[in-house]
Amino acid sequence: MAAAPQIADTDRAEFLRDALAGLQTRPRTLPGKYLWDEAGSELFDRICHTADYYPTGREIALLPGVALEVAARIGPSATVVEFGSGASRKIRTLLDALDRPAAYIAVDISGDYLAEAIRRLAPDYPQVAMQAVCADYSKPFRLPLPRSGGPVLAFFPGTSIGNFTPDEAGAFLARAREALGSCLFLIGADPTIERGALQAAYGGADGLMAAFHRNILERMNRELGADFDLDAFRHEVRLCEHPFRVEAHLTATTPTSVRLGPTRIDFAAGDSIRTDTSHKYTPAAFALLAAGSGWNPETHWLGTGGGFSLHLLRS
Repeated sequence: MAAAPQIADTDRAEFLRDALAGLQTRPRTLPGKYLWDEAGSELFDRICHTADYYPTGREIALLPGVALEVAARIGPSATVVEFGSGASRKIRTLLDALDRPAAYIAVDISGDYLAEAIRRLAPDYPQVAMQAVCADYSKPFRLPLPRSGGPVLAFFPGTSIGNFTPDEAGAFLARAREALGSCLFLIGADPTIERGALQAAYGGADGLMAAFHRNILERMNRELGADFDLDAFRHEVRLCEHPFRVEAHLTATTPTSVRLGPTRIDFAAGDSIRTDTSHKYTPAAFALLAAGSGWNPETHWLGTGGGFSLHLLRS
């Protein structure tokens, strides 16, 4: 049996504080960033290959043409910074389109998964200097940008911007503008509001989505010494208005009690923990959000049927 990944005492203490704070408030929540350990990242990578999870397929279909247009705008020898790089698959399309990219900086919260992704990517791009940065970009961060003064292209693929609340998304965009300086920023957003597609994508995905969210309970058991009974919680998807969003919940199916650190937390049947949120943005709403964070929206592209969008911002 493989050894469980080790985490630093400071990271464990922060995880425990965040978990206790979220589980002792109403509604109960857990920060979505804790979904993204190595096991969670691997599960989500599998989700992206299912028929139910539409955003990945729509983005992959849209990205090649967009990448060529972006390459023409950014010019040669760009440094590419990718947030939430995960398996670093979509970045290949961008790197292939660019004219002699100089460097690639991958930023993700799951350090082990990130390092492995860079290890697989680097041999195919020997001319590109690559660096993995393990960072929580929901907080202030610094980037090791080269001092050459060449162009910078930031990339935030998928629908991850929707995992922030609108206020948090605006704060992230403002932090990114400060960290990146003068650059172009290509960022994905999901305008989908069709309820059937959303239920299938976030509640189905061949059962992998439920495993992805239950993994946060497994992680607390493993890393924090909690004693969650995973079978006592079911995965549930809720579609909410004002603003329109998908919420993921783990709902207790029976009364249960959990020990977490020094605290025992009681759940009645029907009590839930919100583990993640995905906000949906029309192109106009996203442009307004970006402009309010100091970016200049240059253009956007919509996939076939309007089911996914990529936005190009300039600072």
